[in-house]
Amino acid sequence: MAYDLGNCTGHEKAINMRRFLTACTSMRSTMKKAILTILAFVFLHIGCSQDPLSQYTYLSPEQTEDGLVVGSLIDVNIDSSLVIKAVDRIRRGRYGEVHSMLIFKDDKLVLEEYFTGHRFLWEGHRHRGELINWNRDTPHRIMSDTKSITSACIGIAIDQGFIKSVHQSIFDYLPEHRHLRTAEKDEITIEHLLTMTSGLEGKEWGAPYSSLENPIINLWFCEDPLTCILEKPLLHSPGTHFSYFGGGNILLGEIIKHATGTNIDEFSRKYLFMPLVIDSTDWALRFENGVIEAAGGLKITSRAMVKVGALYLNKGLWQGKRIISGTWVEKSATAFNNNLGIDVPGEDSGKNGYAYSWWTRELSHKDKKIKTFYAGGWGGQKIIVIPDLNAVVVFTGGNYLAKTREFSMIEKYIIPSMVGT
Repeated sequence: MAYDLGNCTGHEKAINMRRFLTACTSMRSTMKKAILTILAFVFLHIGCSQDPLSQYTYLSPEQTEDGLVVGSLIDVNIDSSLVIKAVDRIRRGRYGEVHSMLIFKDDKLVLEEYFTGHRFLWEGHRHRGELINWNRDTPHRIMSDTKSITSACIGIAIDQGFIKSVHQSIFDYLPEHRHLRTAEKDEITIEHLLTMTSGLEGKEWGAPYSSLENPIINLWFCEDPLTCILEKPLLHSPGTHFSYFGGGNILLGEIIKHATGTNIDEFSRKYLFMPLVIDSTDWALRFENGVIEAAGGLKITSRAMVKVGALYLNKGLWQGKRIISGTWVEKSATAFNNNLGIDVPGEDSGKNGYAYSWWTRELSHKDKKIKTFYAGGWGGQKIIVIPDLNAVVVFTGGNYLAKTREFSMIEKYIIPSMVGT
């Protein structure tokens, strides 16, 4: 005889206890009282304290009309027990606040899990706002993953003939700011902005994002953010020194505007998102003068992030249709000028390279190196492309003031689930 009181209401507990009492009526009164006391304690303090999170069961993603083909873990030979362990640990908070984890392998979405977490709120405690249950229809601010989307738009603009080359001076496409050009700054090319090697002053990692000392935050107090970026002194010859600063990506957004005659939100919708059957996008951040924050302000869903990853996994093809050139994808997956060994603040330990606004990183399994490239954003937003395994893994999260450990999770659970332990 057993009664699971793990999720019982007070009324249900009373009913179960009465059933137990009835079953015990034949006991001698003194022994009955002792046994009832012991068993009541067991039922109420063990049964009702059972963790409902232990009841997680894997289910295949739901097939919708968004163009993603779904399947199961077993369809693509993934060990579900390891993936279940990873999801279970996320649900128990072992990896901080993760909002979603999705796995795309062999052209199928085979895992799609969402969790409870906070919306981003810059002025909130730990930058956290409203607590919600994330789901596939909830757009998420993807932070610096936006840079990788902006990069994709530059690649498409070149493919479409709007921009001639990444080796052009940025001032070719910034007509309203040519008065800020100097002989040295005229050497800054589009490629230098893509690779964070413009040489302009700006160390985004030098101060927290809650501080006005952070150069990307300080731009919000400029009358014209482009002027504030271009007026910065040139500390290094363009192309020779990496320094992480999203100001360059904001310039890239304006380069798209002047090269194509449309803002990056409209351009990305027509040439990137619509072909990927992504109909919910929001370039949410704009400066007072209308300049779009093309470094970290985009909101899209986790499924949309998977599609971007799948596009890059398949070398610029989406369901057989060319959206971006394979050469551009290769540039996005290869560290610029062997620019390797970069430690990213807030990330789990590991050395990274930087390409065309995508990061590169080698993961390990049984002394074997597995190459990846990824879009990475503050708080745990990631589109991780793993060509060696024909897979994409997507995360969103709210770990803005805590270290993120998605790569540790991938090395411990996800890669072994695909190649064996």
